[in-house]
Amino acid sequence: MPNRRARRGRAAQQVPEEPIERPNRTLLKEFHADLARRYKRHKTAIECFWRSFDAPQRATLLRATRSDGVVLRHPTDTNLDNMCGMVPECNLRDIAESGPDFFLNLLKHRATTTLFQQYFNGPDGGPGDHAVITKILRTRYLRHGLQYHTCFTLFVDENRYGEAFRITAPPADMLPGPLTRAIAAGICVPESLGELILGRQLGITQLLIMLISGILDQGSKTRAKNEPPAMPDKVASAALAKLTITDEDQSSPPEIVLADLITSTREHKETLDELLNLICTEPVVLTHAVDTRFFTQPELLPDEKGVWLPFFTDRYISGVILETIHIAVQHAAIWDYLCQLLELFDKRATNDELYRTILLQELASLCDLEFTRAQGLSRRHLQAGSGKRFSKRQPDRHDKAGNALVSMNCNMKKLAKTDAQLFYMMRLCSPETTPQEAVDWLTKLVQFYDSDPEASNRAISKEVEGLGELVIITSFIQDLRSVASLPPLSAKRGRLFLSRLQDLNIEVSQLKGQIDLLEFAAPIRNLLEPGMSEAALKKLDQFVVDKLGTKIGFLYGDMVLESLAALEKQYQVAKAKLDEQRAKAATQHREPQMMDWEPTAAPPPQEERIKQRKQKEKTRPAHSSVYDITNPQPPTLDNTKSTSQTPSPEPIPVSSSTAAVFSTFFDRSQSRGSVDWSAFVAAMADLGFSVTPRFGSVYTFTPPALSKQDSKLGSDVKRPLTFHRPHQSRIEGYSLLIFSRRLKRVYGWGEGTFVVA
Repeated sequence: MPNRRARRGRAAQQVPEEPIERPNRTLLKEFHADLARRYKRHKTAIECFWRSFDAPQRATLLRATRSDGVVLRHPTDTNLDNMCGMVPECNLRDIAESGPDFFLNLLKHRATTTLFQQYFNGPDGGPGDHAVITKILRTRYLRHGLQYHTCFTLFVDENRYGEAFRITAPPADMLPGPLTRAIAAGICVPESLGELILGRQLGITQLLIMLISGILDQGSKTRAKNEPPAMPDKVASAALAKLTITDEDQSSPPEIVLADLITSTREHKETLDELLNLICTEPVVLTHAVDTRFFTQPELLPDEKGVWLPFFTDRYISGVILETIHIAVQHAAIWDYLCQLLELFDKRATNDELYRTILLQELASLCDLEFTRAQGLSRRHLQAGSGKRFSKRQPDRHDKAGNALVSMNCNMKKLAKTDAQLFYMMRLCSPETTPQEAVDWLTKLVQFYDSDPEASNRAISKEVEGLGELVIITSFIQDLRSVASLPPLSAKRGRLFLSRLQDLNIEVSQLKGQIDLLEFAAPIRNLLEPGMSEAALKKLDQFVVDKLGTKIGFLYGDMVLESLAALEKQYQVAKAKLDEQRAKAATQHREPQMMDWEPTAAPPPQEERIKQRKQKEKTRPAHSSVYDITNPQPPTLDNTKSTSQTPSPEPIPVSSSTAAVFSTFFDRSQSRGSVDWSAFVAAMADLGFSVTPRFGSVYTFTPPALSKQDSKLGSDVKRPLTFHRPHQSRIEGYSLLIFSRRLKRVYGWGEGTFVVA
């Protein structure tokens, strides 16, 4: 039999042909490899869980594979679309009601045999995919929607399986002998039939992959279960706060002073540190972040011709995990540097015009960097959500990090009338929109929400997340301009941090296609299993060390320090030249001119940078980076003081309602609850805190003065703390974790701090 098929294959290959690339062939091979890998790794668990489910549970899992929840009732059900009709074995009667064996047998066959074998044979020697589709064509009159003239599909072997070609000679009515024999043998079929066979195999393979994910998620007793809602709830509240720049009792915005700007910037920097720590320590948070990033890949969008890329297969999960961690570390580093620049501005720029000029140019560059980054995040979520119908991937065009470029085109005048919310969001994330223009569009968006309060609740959560980041930096730039005059952007100056970040971003992004974390993250929710997230991050960090010379945390920690050192060096060189100029001007009895400082020097080549990192790694002190992803420490106010050295405070007697609020915050169980914002405010007021709305939904909680404090709070409770009122005034998910972390870090509060009086 193998020799006969080999001869048939050689005969078919002699036909004059023009290859045709069809997306189904590539997708099918990717998905079949995913199915085989997942089955091999999780076979025992899948069988155990599936046998433990009853018929209703199995039916629920099957329905979950369809967006509308409607599946075939039995193999001959004709009430659904053609795709369901092409996979008649995936029906409620056989999969859910007949017992566990039918599905397990089907899964084993599809996961352990080749596509070529499945073409000829089904489970237990039943009809293969060719025979099934042929029967459906005959009995249900199923036809492919397109006609492919003189086009054929080969099903010869695994290498050329599903390969399509067009006959170039002789004419179609005079088929050559080899092709005639291949058709007679059933290994070459008209492409209209071949596409249906590939579509059947693709459909059933995808369905089985989704069922595996559902089975593992439903059956596992060890996975982290406290699934958080999307992060936007917290960030969106910050967005609305920053939009209005006024609290409820004020008719005009409060005056912004530098000290307040530094405080709010430090608060946001600490929030990002908390988020990074949560991603690295909470499997639920990492899984959610990876899942969100995975399904918003720009490569998942079709191009102008409707061609899709197979970026939703397992092969791209590892790169997305790296990208998720990379972005979290990078974001924290950007705001760390921003915070340090503001502190330097406060300390040294007031009476030093040269230092002020250099520092403001660096700040202007950094603000533009973060604004562009936030715009890109907002645009990414919009393209994958409500703006998807206007988004087209540009084939063979990529940014410097290797991501596919996407164009968003629509009639904006018409959109403004039919969907004002989407119109404002598209304006905000447009590359042509400046920070000043963003303020105007954000103001209009807030006014729209005021006129239609339910509109913000209808917004897609991922889009609100992107919007929140954009609003935060837009508000920051607006506040910064009220305390300092930012210079125009320069192509040569103010790029100390920017040039380093761009180079490092390219270095890390180039690793996405090389790293393999599928043993921990296929499917993505396998990261919820004990030890999987930790193991994945350890392997990721070591991979970065092997490729780039040091851990990803040190890459960005060193970059911040190097940028600050370069800033100081640039200032000293410019100051020396200015002093020299002043000395010459004094002898000539004229006023010196402001020295034009040297632009940023070009960084060394990548090979040299890696060599320098490896050498530095040998002499690096034994301490972790502030951005360490494998041994993360919760951010502290004083890095020199270990929290373990701080004695636990005495229990604080409070009312039952206040105790209930903090019990929810510090509950360590998997099923954390939620806290209403008004209940949190009341609890803090019960402890003696004053609550001051700063602007919008940003509130500062100030403890009573030590002289007026009830001794039960202790002497450590003296620093004010700022929180953003969450979207819909519910503290849950990410917000709940961040609130509890910050209360513990700043005041030392924990699970046993509060008792009912």
